[in-house]
Amino acid sequence: MAPSPAQDAARLSVAPMMDWTDRHCRYLHRLMSRRALLYTEMVTAPALVRGGARHLLRFDKAEHPVAVQLGGSDPAELAEATRMAADEGYDEINLNVGCPSDRVQSGCFGAVLMEQPGLVADCVAAMIEASPVEVTVKCRIGVDEQDPEKVLPDFLRRVSEAGVTRFTIHARKAWLQGLSPKENRDIPPLNYPLVHAMKRELPHLHLSINGGITSLDQAQAQLEAGMDGVMIGRAAYHTPAEILLNADSAIFGEADPLSDATEAVRAMLPYIERHLAEGGKLSDITRHMLGLFSGRPGARAWRRTLSEGAHRPGAGTALVEEALSAITGDPLAQAS
Repeated sequence: MAPSPAQDAARLSVAPMMDWTDRHCRYLHRLMSRRALLYTEMVTAPALVRGGARHLLRFDKAEHPVAVQLGGSDPAELAEATRMAADEGYDEINLNVGCPSDRVQSGCFGAVLMEQPGLVADCVAAMIEASPVEVTVKCRIGVDEQDPEKVLPDFLRRVSEAGVTRFTIHARKAWLQGLSPKENRDIPPLNYPLVHAMKRELPHLHLSINGGITSLDQAQAQLEAGMDGVMIGRAAYHTPAEILLNADSAIFGEADPLSDATEAVRAMLPYIERHLAEGGKLSDITRHMLGLFSGRPGARAWRRTLSEGAHRPGAGTALVEEALSAITGDPLAQAS
């Protein structure tokens, strides 16, 4: 069977990140890479099913291939949320079994579910039954005092027996007691060898690796080590041009859609105009564009102009043009 568009795209994906990977961020990222798989922020099943927050599922058709990440631990509720997401046209439905925040612990979803693989299996079985598209899982290697060498293989086997064949593994433990969500992204040590071992032991599963990967060279090294896919988080957000502008050629062997970050900015202008015409704010979009010229001449002026001006009443594309004029020459073109 040929891989689904999402599975094929999962060779490189941008991680779901709360408050960051909203639809505006994803539109920007899609301009820079036609191929990478994009993920929504986590959307909780209770918000969709009980809260009527279907607007959280909104996305632009240009974002495909795009996956929605759901949070929850009630199989029936997750099944209903899955149906809603599938109706919206997502290419993949992903269950969050990795987020360590206090909010997800209190709701019994996210990384705390690593302690309940049987419940996760029940959840994904219900989701699969409700979904016409692939259901996947993003998890950690373990939590708190768990032994990842024992916990992770058991988790993968039990959940895959329920029908999931594609997992993204954040190669760190989550410490639910004692570390903040931010600290959980850095302090627990990375254990790439364990994730690589899981691919060798379970070759029938499609496994992507996540955590600490900050460049396309590092992503390529993970693929060469045998992983099916690589997920990049903060680096793709803070330095999107460095990760995504050459992703299609470096990872997928195809032509890149844009040559530099300046082209990305200009390609965003019609989208920004549409958003403003619908009553949106410039800052809704430009906050995701601040890192486009990171490390390049003029980057500070670019960030300052947008940060100080985008919230002001009446701010529009003229401000973006002004910020772009602060870039010294065309630094990305000069570097190519």
